[in-house]
Amino acid sequence: MQQIKERKKITGERRLGPYYYGYYGLLISWAKPPIIERKKKKKKYSTQIIHPIMSSKIDKDELRRFHNYLVQCKNIIVLIGSGLSASSGLETFQHSSGFWREFHSIDVSTPDAFLDNPGLVWQFYSWRRRKALKAKPNKGHYAIAELAARFNNNNRDHGKKKQCLTINQNVDGLNVRAGHDKRNLLELHGNLFSLKCTDFFCNYTESNNFEHPLTKALQVYDSDNESGNNDYDDDDGSDDQLKNNSHDHDKNNNKKRKKRKVGDSAKQEINLNLSKDELPRCPACGGLLRPGVIWFGESIPLRTIDRIDDFYLQNKVDLVLVVGTSGQMWPAVGYVERARLQGLKIAVFNTSINQAEIAKDKDHCWGFEGDAAETLPQALEPIIGRNYVPRDYRRR
Repeated sequence: MQQIKERKKITGERRLGPYYYGYYGLLISWAKPPIIERKKKKKKYSTQIIHPIMSSKIDKDELRRFHNYLVQCKNIIVLIGSGLSASSGLETFQHSSGFWREFHSIDVSTPDAFLDNPGLVWQFYSWRRRKALKAKPNKGHYAIAELAARFNNNNRDHGKKKQCLTINQNVDGLNVRAGHDKRNLLELHGNLFSLKCTDFFCNYTESNNFEHPLTKALQVYDSDNESGNNDYDDDDGSDDQLKNNSHDHDKNNNKKRKKRKVGDSAKQEINLNLSKDELPRCPACGGLLRPGVIWFGESIPLRTIDRIDDFYLQNKVDLVLVVGTSGQMWPAVGYVERARLQGLKIAVFNTSINQAEIAKDKDHCWGFEGDAAETLPQALEPIIGRNYVPRDYRRR
């Protein structure tokens, strides 16, 4: 008995012995090793309540300072880059090698390339249309659409109308699918789902054409099993992307997806000899249609530039929101520099931000580093609230 007590003090173990089983238990305890009863650890549950859109790390003082200024704004410009669509599964050009099959994307995005081989260019844009159709607008798209709707739908404060102008550098059409009013949405580089005739005497244009494929000859890229060495991997967007703040794709599905190397099978999928009759044709004159995007070497429509300049000149711009862009593409970067020279307030939402530049002018600039689909709704909450995502978002 004394030995058991001393051993208990040394090891700290609770042993079941003669105290529980009497005399016979004493004999059993000497014959067999004593039974050890391990103490169960109690599970500790966190009592902290996390807001569904407050998962990203943002400086609370910085956010509060931005909120106090946001509610006073009358005129806002929103500049959107490809980083916003990255949360929907569309990879940015800066994070990819820029290759489609064995062709560089720039080589099939010029007027000369379309003139030389329109079939090849249409196959490239048919693939891009399919990628954009499989993606879903994220919370950032819906937040911008709600901000524009609240400012532009005759919302008046002390007799002064509020205005919001959105300048979009993306061609994926996700802002339109999120419900953004097209009257206040300027697409600098066009739209994948717009078509226009190439005939000199025909002015036919078509917008919001979400049909895919446009012709049977382009149906080869409607298969889920695509081959070829391209860094624009075919990642399917989930219907539940809005429930996940990170908007990341399932890692298990990515591991199962196999990448095929460049070979004969990859080159055979691209038909370099498509005739013009197999490509989209104009219903008005029968001419050849082309994607309604701004190619390399083409200029942005003058009416779009004038619309932006008039907004700067006719209104006192209170705030410029730079969302998901690195500020390296012209003329978009020119509008940011213009705002800085005029002393306007600027708020940057991007995954990578030069904090040194932000620190130089804290009084006129905010920097919210992280996924713009997460940080932007938090920053706009005083205006758009928390219920800004429409109920039918799954069908968009």
